[in-house]
Amino acid sequence: MRKTLSIVLAFILMTGLAAPAYAANREALNAAVEKTAAYMYNTVKNPQVDSVGGEWAVIGLARSGYDVPDSYYENYYRTVERYIHENGAVLHDRRYTDNSRVILGLTAAGYDPRDVSGHDLTIALGDFERTIWQGINGPTWALIALDSLDYPIPVNPDAQTQATRELYIAEILRRQTPDGGWNLTAGASGAVGRNERGDAGLTGMVLQAFAKYQDSPAVRDATDEALTFLSAIQDTQGGFSSGFSGEGSDIESSVQVLVALCEIGIPLDDPRFVKNGHTLIDNILSYANTDGSFKHQHGGGGNNQMSTEQALYALVSAQRALGGKSSLYRMSDAVRRGEFRPADTIGLPNRHKDVSQVPIILQGKTFHDIIGHNNQAAIEALAERGIITGKSDTSFDPDATMTRAEFAAIVTRGLGLDSGQRVASSGQFVDVPGGTWYFGAVQAAYHYGIVNGTSAVTFNPNGTITRQEAAVMITRAAGLAGMNTDKTEVEIRDTLAAFGDYRTVASWAQEALAFCYAEGILGDSEFDIQPGIAIRRCEVAQMLYMMLVKANLL
Repeated sequence: MRKTLSIVLAFILMTGLAAPAYAANREALNAAVEKTAAYMYNTVKNPQVDSVGGEWAVIGLARSGYDVPDSYYENYYRTVERYIHENGAVLHDRRYTDNSRVILGLTAAGYDPRDVSGHDLTIALGDFERTIWQGINGPTWALIALDSLDYPIPVNPDAQTQATRELYIAEILRRQTPDGGWNLTAGASGAVGRNERGDAGLTGMVLQAFAKYQDSPAVRDATDEALTFLSAIQDTQGGFSSGFSGEGSDIESSVQVLVALCEIGIPLDDPRFVKNGHTLIDNILSYANTDGSFKHQHGGGGNNQMSTEQALYALVSAQRALGGKSSLYRMSDAVRRGEFRPADTIGLPNRHKDVSQVPIILQGKTFHDIIGHNNQAAIEALAERGIITGKSDTSFDPDATMTRAEFAAIVTRGLGLDSGQRVASSGQFVDVPGGTWYFGAVQAAYHYGIVNGTSAVTFNPNGTITRQEAAVMITRAAGLAGMNTDKTEVEIRDTLAAFGDYRTVASWAQEALAFCYAEGILGDSEFDIQPGIAIRRCEVAQMLYMMLVKANLL
């Protein structure tokens, strides 16, 4: 019996505690990248604008460091040029992820996607509604693409809702499933259902998009929940399954989770993602064929081109992480083969020299009484930058009115104007004494022509702001930011005549209101302008937010 027991223990030691069959060391990983990159280069000789045989092959090769001649990437760029000439800068009228994918491909290849024969591929991603129409993929890949080289979201003049990074993040957070993951359809038509379950691959993609925003408490909490979810559903071979089909694990799901860990900076041997000694790298290599290609599932024979392209960039992602390089989608180190716009693309060319972009200083700042509010994104974006404050640390009071002094303060902060720069010991207005919290803001707003007094010597700092007064002041601020605020009499008439009470607008406010409606700073869905009523704090936040977006200052 003792002899038999010894044999059994020896067998367990050899089979259960030894290194797993697919244990991947650095040398094995490097060898796999080299072999798969060679296979890819010889298979995809002329990459197209396509999800297979296109950008993912380009990205994998470019980020791998494999010896590829410049002509390969130059030919790809010419192919993109031809495609855009034939189809326009919106590559697909429904799938805006096509634009995101090509932005990544061009950036990895060393070309500026904002100027492909005069076409800016990032403009499409400035349309929030069209980008999210595709589902969770839309905002997810928009963030990954734009963050690959910190591209600003440009103003999209055709957008119903101008996109911002904050809006995309909020949309993704809204659609998280109760188990901590994400799937393609949850939240598409309203609230996320209680029985919705996450999908491993899509959850991995979302975490890739969230990698840059871990300073936000909301994003960090959502990330932690997602990591817990992924660890719980990882199988005994270190892999993942797509959806709930029960067909077994597949390489693509493992790819997206591995890339997510690398983007966030989680070690690939983190115990949460090692099952029975199998890491994600082990699992992905288990799908490899001897020629450098990969198959979709273990039970399937032959090779799969999509699986191979994804395997290549996943292994490259792991290789870069282990080598201490920037991640797969952080492409500031990509070889430049074309001309790029200057790094300073903030603001409009004609803005006043003192106008500047205000940085985020309170990441994730919010208030309990704006959750679900129509103007939540605007209020949070301004609050994160210290441009607007709450009535308390946790309350914003969105429906309260705003005083003239408060308005002067937030507009000057929004433009980055130094409220102390023009402060003298005595001011222009007798009712704005030195030492008050708003003295500097009023002085600065007056100096830059944003506000006037109620008389030559009075300002009425505690008086409320009407809608037409707010429009005039925001328009003056827009002019400082470099926007063309001029409107012809015909434009003014045609714009305002759409409202039932347009005849009640003061003559001195007509051009400003026409400008605000034309630029989307004021929404035109209401029947009346209501020019003389006091404007609410949430409305002021929305107006300033939209103006700063249009002026490329957010």
